[in-house]
Amino acid sequence: MLDTTDFLTSLQTVVGEAHVLTADDQVAGFLIDVRRRYEGDALCIVEPGSTAEVSDVVRLCARHRIPITPIGGNTGLVGSAAVVARKSESGEIIKGIGLSMRRMNRIREISPLAETITVEAGCVLQSIQDAAEAEDMQFPLSLSAEGSCQIGGNIATNAGGTAALRFGVTRNLVLGLEVVLPSGEIISRLSGLRKNNTGYDLKQLFIGSEGTLGIITAAVLRIFPRPLSRETALVAVDSVDAGLKILRRMKAAFGERVTAAEITEADYMRLVLEQMQGTRLPFEALPTWSLLLEVSDTREDTDLAALMQETLVKALEDELAQDVVIAQNDRQAEEFWFLRHAVSDAIRHSGPNMSHDSSVPLMCQEDYVEMTRERILEAFPDSRPLYVGHLGDGNMHLVVLFAQGRFPHPDDYNKVSGELDQIIDDVVSELQGGVTAEHGIGLSYRARLARAVGPEEIAIMRGIKRVFDPDNIMNPGKLFLGD
Repeated sequence: MLDTTDFLTSLQTVVGEAHVLTADDQVAGFLIDVRRRYEGDALCIVEPGSTAEVSDVVRLCARHRIPITPIGGNTGLVGSAAVVARKSESGEIIKGIGLSMRRMNRIREISPLAETITVEAGCVLQSIQDAAEAEDMQFPLSLSAEGSCQIGGNIATNAGGTAALRFGVTRNLVLGLEVVLPSGEIISRLSGLRKNNTGYDLKQLFIGSEGTLGIITAAVLRIFPRPLSRETALVAVDSVDAGLKILRRMKAAFGERVTAAEITEADYMRLVLEQMQGTRLPFEALPTWSLLLEVSDTREDTDLAALMQETLVKALEDELAQDVVIAQNDRQAEEFWFLRHAVSDAIRHSGPNMSHDSSVPLMCQEDYVEMTRERILEAFPDSRPLYVGHLGDGNMHLVVLFAQGRFPHPDDYNKVSGELDQIIDDVVSELQGGVTAEHGIGLSYRARLARAVGPEEIAIMRGIKRVFDPDNIMNPGKLFLGD
């Protein structure tokens, strides 16, 4: 039987008394997820200040088989950082600790020559972007939550974001990792080598593993020369397919200088304009879809504007676009981006909703929209399906909104949510897509993972988990049903 007092005292010895939080007002903010869907329950929140302290905390928890849930900025959307208990083999429920990484927020090294930045897991994404910019470089990962999300969580969930079209998802930006294993042992591969063929590339296992295999404490990331010229446009189109055809023309004209292509359907854009103060539509009429395009170049004297105008005017002439507005200055470009980024805040207080993060082949993005909308409205005529997508990488976000008061009891919400999952998963399966493109599995998508991935693959995943974490103390209850 664990002596909780002795255990907490041991934790305080490792990280300091001030960094073992037990009071309700201290831990509350760590235990509620951003969507307020999951409320965790922890023995305490521990805030280590170094990799050595993380290792000592993990060794202590391993000795007593206490569950550990890594917590970054707590901005995840599927409950990956929710602190949940572990069930022992005898059926005993064992409460665990939340391991907050916020004190480990140092930038250890930046090298414009090597085009790398070495950071600790608790670094806020925006602080990494700012550090790169100070060296005339850029770290291209960009998310709506970049002012509060932490890089350790970004890596653990393999975050995507708006720059994935040009730079890829987080996995493509990681050169090396430092990780504390569930045993407390430290694996440190922070050399930043771009070519290293010595055995299995273990870092790939930790990227996207949602903290179930180990705790990421530091990373070497790729940075790139900072763009000195940039052009942004908002294009009115009547279909996703039309948007894809325009994107293809943009790529033919600009190549890899196309850095973003985001598409928002009319009803979602209308919600943003209704809910977000200061927003304004640059078109005379609300289009069926609004396509946000951005191109950039590391040369300051590159005339991107003329080529963008030429390409988009031709799209107008060919009736692929109904209207085009090219940003005339940085402020207008920021306004265009705010319309895209504000979708998350606009939905937050609009009513109960279910959010989905599907990925389908590019040529099927239009089919995904049409098929899901038809089936959802047939099953739930009172719902409001809303779509926003990362055009060009197959990722479509679908939020199904309901009226306030629609679900008087959580069980009612969960029942409808489960039925919607099934509808959407069936469409994704028919289109040979994936049920989650960039949000991960966490707690929310465990049943969906079990449906979407074959039993052979699930067995391999569980086998990897057992090799790394035989006592199931590392972020238990995530990914797999029944854990």
